Amino acid sequence: MDSEKLFERLDDLLDRIELIMPAEKPTNQDWSFHAYRWSNKQLQGVSEYHVVDESQLLYIKRQADLLRKNTRQFMLGHPANNALLWGARGTGKSSIIKAQLQQFKDDGLCMVEVSKKETENLFEIITHLSLNKRKYIIYMDDLSFEADDESYKALKATLEGSIQAQPANVLIYATSNRRHLMPESMQDNLSSTMEDGQLHPSDAIEEKISLSDRFGLWLSFYPFSQQQYLGVAEQSLKRFKLKLDDKATKAALQFATQRGSRSGRIAHQFATYWLGETLE
Repeated sequence: MDSEKLFERLDDLLDRIELIMPAEKPTNQDWSFHAYRWSNKQLQGVSEYHVVDESQLLYIKRQADLLRKNTRQFMLGHPANNALLWGARGTGKSSIIKAQLQQFKDDGLCMVEVSKKETENLFEIITHLSLNKRKYIIYMDDLSFEADDESYKALKATLEGSIQAQPANVLIYATSNRRHLMPESMQDNLSSTMEDGQLHPSDAIEEKISLSDRFGLWLSFYPFSQQQYLGVAEQSLKRFKLKLDDKATKAALQFATQRGSRSGRIAHQFATYWLGETLE
């Protein structure tokens, strides 16, 4: 038993040493791409990435302007915030982040897509990116953690709290349907206490809020109104040289009702569906 405890402590010590030791510069890394994906413990270049034109994103101008200003600060070498884009699904959170690459790639910006399952490797990823002089946005889409998921601690430490500082050439932009990235339950509120007339949130609430609080920029997205939904549908139909006439409008509303949501994503899907209807 004593030897097992010794080995466990040695493993823990080695993990801590690895976090603060400088990484070896890879000899075979291709740094010529603007878009990458982290997979199988390596950076893989993406030549055909999704190009998003910000001018085509309707009804989210305020959010787009704020994120673009933050990215511009980053590209100019000024302090900039990690950003969390949260809210209703299909409202343009991911598209706004992807649009940053199109706007700033000529200035040297690169984007690295990191999946949620790779969260535990964030230190390794960021250390790897720090070896190159270009600017990198780590893009984490649809990020959320369950109550028993310990991998969020790696993200929490990366954002703030680790002995290893976040390199000046790396930012993290994440999207989530959850404001605090973790599930919130009624029991969390019931565990809060009132002392001397002041509300003291429970430890569970404090733990969940502490993760999202480490993103310096919060951008919220809300469900589209019917008028906004139809506006995006009309724009999408124009790409196919189609019009949003009375027949298409009725079909677009039925399409959204069947899916129980009005959003930009549903509007784009409807346009593709309606194109198929006209080709029959």
